[in-house]
Amino acid sequence: MPNGKTHDAITCLLAAPTFVMTWRVTDNIPLAALTTAAFLFGGLMFGPDLDTQSIQYTRWGIFRLLWFPYKAFFAHRSRWSHGLVFGTLLRVIYFAGVMTLFFALIFYFAAMLRHAAPPNLLQIRETWENLGMWTRQNIGDFALLVAFIGLWWGAASHTLTDIAGTFIKTGRVFTKW
Repeated sequence: MPNGKTHDAITCLLAAPTFVMTWRVTDNIPLAALTTAAFLFGGLMFGPDLDTQSIQYTRWGIFRLLWFPYKAFFAHRSRWSHGLVFGTLLRVIYFAGVMTLFFALIFYFAAMLRHAAPPNLLQIRETWENLGMWTRQNIGDFALLVAFIGLWWGAASHTLTDIAGTFIKTGRVFTKW
């Protein structure tokens, strides 16, 4: 199995082709840039090895605490962490849930300190709508889709490298994925 430096090198080498291919498919430079940024983030920070004491895990610094429940719950190289289908989707859902709780607590405590009411659901919805409108106007209608594709491709390149490394060393494919 390749080490973290090998995975990082492969991620960096695939960044330019990822940008070019996305640009050719979408004919949209902001979408290509978003896909490439998500790919780099997916490969360097958001990949399958967040379930171990890995380079990806330690890069989060103090924020790696957000990944501790994920690390404790999922077995390394399982279909849930390294899986080509479910791995990235599960991390996105997990991260979105953790960040939602984190920001909800921040807004709640900030409102308490100001002796004000926390934002209500209508205000939260309006904020998300404004963010969505800004994203569509400045990046494109498919921003969330290409961001997910970039995250997926970053994690998939890691998993595919692991599969190739296992095959080269043992002559067989690790079949849990």
